[in-house]
Amino acid sequence: MARGNTRQRIQDVALELFAEQGYEKTSLREIAERLDVTKAALYYHFKTKEDILISLFQDLTRPIDELIEWGKTQPRTLETKQEILRRYSEALTVSAPLFRFMQENQATVRDLSIGETFRDRMLVMLDLVKEPEAALEDQVRCVSALFTMHAGMFVLKDVEADPEEKRKAVLEVAMGLVTQAHHVTP
Repeated sequence: MARGNTRQRIQDVALELFAEQGYEKTSLREIAERLDVTKAALYYHFKTKEDILISLFQDLTRPIDELIEWGKTQPRTLETKQEILRRYSEALTVSAPLFRFMQENQATVRDLSIGETFRDRMLVMLDLVKEPEAALEDQVRCVSALFTMHAGMFVLKDVEADPEEKRKAVLEVAMGLVTQAHHVTP
C-alpha cells in the first residue's frame, strides 16, 4: 500500500475488497480482518462502509476540485484549457482506483449521491474547456475530450503498453479535440 496512516490504509483495503467482491458483498468485518485490526478499531475511524466510500471520494477528488478552482481564475485561452487537460489527466491517474470502482459499481454510486456530485464536477470541467457560445460540434468535441480521458483509463487497461504512454496518448487525443474546438491548428 502506497499510503501510510491508518485511515488511508483502511480506505485502500476497502477499495481493494470492493473491487474484488463488490461493494454490497463486502462487510466491515472483512475489511477489519484484511487489515488485521478489530472491528472496534475500524469503527473508530469509520462507522459504515458508506463513510469509507464517501471519504475516499472526497480525498481522491480533492485535486480535481483544486483544478476547477484554479481553472475558474485563469483566462479562457487555449493554453489554459490545455493546462486544465494536462492537470486533469494527472488527477485521473492518481484517482484511477476510485474511478474504476465508480465504473464497476454505478448503482451504488448513484444510491450514495456520489454520482450526482461527480456529474456536477464534470459539468464545471466542461464549462472550463469549452467556449460559452461554442457551436454544437465544438461542444461535442469538448464533451468528447473529457469522455476520452475517462474512457481511456478503462478501455486501454488491457492494451499492452506502458501506462504513462497510454496516459499521454489519451491526453494527446483530448487536447486535439479541444484545440479543434477552438479552431487553432495544433
